[in-house]
Amino acid sequence: MAKITSSIKQEPYKTELHSPSGNVLISDEPASNGGKDLGFSPSELLASALAACTSATLTMYANRKGWDLQGVNIDIDLKFIREENKTVIDRKITLLGNLDDAQTERLLSVANACPVHKILSNPIEISTTLSE
Repeated sequence: MAKITSSIKQEPYKTELHSPSGNVLISDEPASNGGKDLGFSPSELLASALAACTSATLTMYANRKGWDLQGVNIDIDLKFIREENKTVIDRKITLLGNLDDAQTERLLSVANACPVHKILSNPIEISTTLSE
C-alpha cells in the first residue's frame, strides 16, 4: 500500500522521508524535545495522513455524485494519554458548499470509511527486523 524510506544524517532528529515517486518530506522533533522544529513531528505526520486521506476521500465521493462540495477543512487533535496507554484522535470536519442534510450525513459516513481511518481503527501489527 505505501512504502517509505527514511534517513537521519548529522542533524539530530531531522529525518528525510522519501517515497518511491521521489517526493521528500522533512520530519523533526520540536525544540522542546531536542530538535530544531524543521518539519512535522512524527505525531503531526500521522494526524496529517488522516486529514489528507479524509479530505481526498470526501472530495472524490462528492465529485462522483456530482454534489456541490466546494471544499473540506479538517482539524485533527491527536493525543496520547500515557496513564491509559491510549491514543485519542478528535477529527472536526467542515464541509463547504451547497449540501443538504442527507448529503452531509452521507459524507460523514464516507469520512469514517477513508483508508487511513480504517487502518487506524483496526488492529495494527508492526513487524521489525534489523538490516545488515
